[in-house]
Amino acid sequence: QVQLVESGGGLVQPGGSLRLSCAASGIITSNYVMGWYRQIPGKQRELVAVITSGGSTNYRASVKGRFTISRDNAKNTVHLQMNSLKPEDTAVYYCDARWGSTIHYWGQGTQVTVSS
Repeated sequence: QVQLVESGGGLVQPGGSLRLSCAASGIITSNYVMGWYRQIPGKQRELVAVITSGGSTNYRASVKGRFTISRDNAKNTVHLQMNSLKPEDTAVYYCDARWGSTIHYWGQGTQVTVSS
C-alpha cells in the first residue's frame, strides 16, 4: 500500500521557520515528481513547490526566496524548508507524488499555523 506521511507542522511565530518532511512507502520517490500543496482556510488547494526526478524545482510566486523543496532519494523522503513565515502561510500542507499522467498520490496533510 502506498503511503505519504507528512510531519513537521505546528505553531510558529511570524518570521519563524519550520521544516516539513514527507516519508513515502510503497513507492520509490526517485521515480516521481514530488510536490507540496497547501489549503488555506476558505480557499482552493494551491501548489507551493515542485521538484522533478532530476532535481529541477519550481515555486509559487508568493513563497519564492522563502521556501526550499528538496529530496533525499536514499531515504525516500521529501522536505520543505519554510523560512520567514507569514500569517498568510497558515494552511494544511500536503505531500504529492506523480508519475506520468496516470499515477497520483496524496498525503493526509500537516497543519502549519503562523501566529503571534
